[in-house]
Amino acid sequence: MGWGLLGEGNMGANELSMQLWRERELLEMLLFKLDEQQLLLTAGRSHWIHFATREIEQVLERLRATALARSVEVSAVAEEWGAADDATLRALIAHAPEGVWRDVFADHLHALTQLTAEISQMRDTNADQIAGVMRATQETIAALGLDTGEYTTDGVRARDDSARIVDTQM
Repeated sequence: MGWGLLGEGNMGANELSMQLWRERELLEMLLFKLDEQQLLLTAGRSHWIHFATREIEQVLERLRATALARSVEVSAVAEEWGAADDATLRALIAHAPEGVWRDVFADHLHALTQLTAEISQMRDTNADQIAGVMRATQETIAALGLDTGEYTTDGVRARDDSARIVDTQM
């Protein structure tokens, strides 16, 4: 029995396509998590950044596992289609039999490329914002280093000026 529109005997190509869909979904999740991180930074809610960063790292870990699974599937399809064992998705497209698979994989390649570009741009923007938050925090802490204790080690009041805004015990 055939595989319908996708052609007979293309089980490896079908598995690869499904793997690429999973990778696309994870890249979309990563983009969402980076967007979430950016919203937290923009709103000045930097105390939640460590949660957003942990979630980003979890998605990245899943992407690493997915990339490994994809390379296994690419290798199988490359062998089936007569491409090099270490073929890229672009090389597979060039070796794809005429018909639907060429279009399917070209669509995956286009989507993956676009998602990767968006992720890179958002990652860079977030890194700049995080660096700005770190600079501001370091400058604030450095300014507090000028005899900022309310009491000395003897328990005597050290200063009588306005109260501190920043909790230095973080």
